[in-house]
Amino acid sequence: MQLNNNTIFITGGTSGIGRALAEAFHRRGNQIIIAGRRKELLDEVTRANPGMDAVELDVADAAQIQHVASRLIARYPKLNVVINNAGIMPFDDAGGALDDAKAVHLVETNLLGPVRVSAAFIAHLKRQPQAWLINNSSVLAYVPLAATALYSATKAAIHSYSLSQRFMLRNTSVRVLEIAPPWVDTDLVHKSGDPRAMPLDAFIAQTMDKLSTATDEVLVDAALPLRANVGPDEHAFVNQFNTALVNEPIPVA
Repeated sequence: MQLNNNTIFITGGTSGIGRALAEAFHRRGNQIIIAGRRKELLDEVTRANPGMDAVELDVADAAQIQHVASRLIARYPKLNVVINNAGIMPFDDAGGALDDAKAVHLVETNLLGPVRVSAAFIAHLKRQPQAWLINNSSVLAYVPLAATALYSATKAAIHSYSLSQRFMLRNTSVRVLEIAPPWVDTDLVHKSGDPRAMPLDAFIAQTMDKLSTATDEVLVDAALPLRANVGPDEHAFVNQFNTALVNEPIPVA
């Protein structure tokens, strides 16, 4: 991926990995637009990073996504990178009662949010000479954490959706990248300083380094053992499987 001279829109850009990624790209000479639900946090980040822009957005709100996308495309006609980073991580009990409202909000935010944001920008991105869609999943997409079963499932869904996006966009100028973080010490759940968590600055440094040559996934070294649980040939197999169906479509009644 080209790491400078981009116009980048990133959701969930007010804290944690989102803010750190936004600031890392900002330092490399990119125009950054961050999105978040709370104006005071957006203002705090933009004050600390002159030249960065911000927009209020709740990615669980489909109508708001469309409105924000239209505004940003008009204001930034060279926008060529969309980073789907916003997410929440509540604990749940897959062996117990379901809080239905909390579950729906999680799926709206973590799964439908990135799907809707991507769809809102995709026609514009296809018109750019070079463009990237970057989806932030998790190593829990490959090895779920039972205490956050539904969160893990949404990240597995984002991984699967990214594979399909990559295939469907294969003949366009849009490349699809997936960042799959390990446990990073952020405030997504509770910033603890736990030695088992990867420090945020180390995660960002490795991620930016790997983004420069990435063609599909962006995995820091700590994530590799969990990713290997699925196997390294997944991309080739998915491509082969879908190509076979393109060449010999399934009949539709």
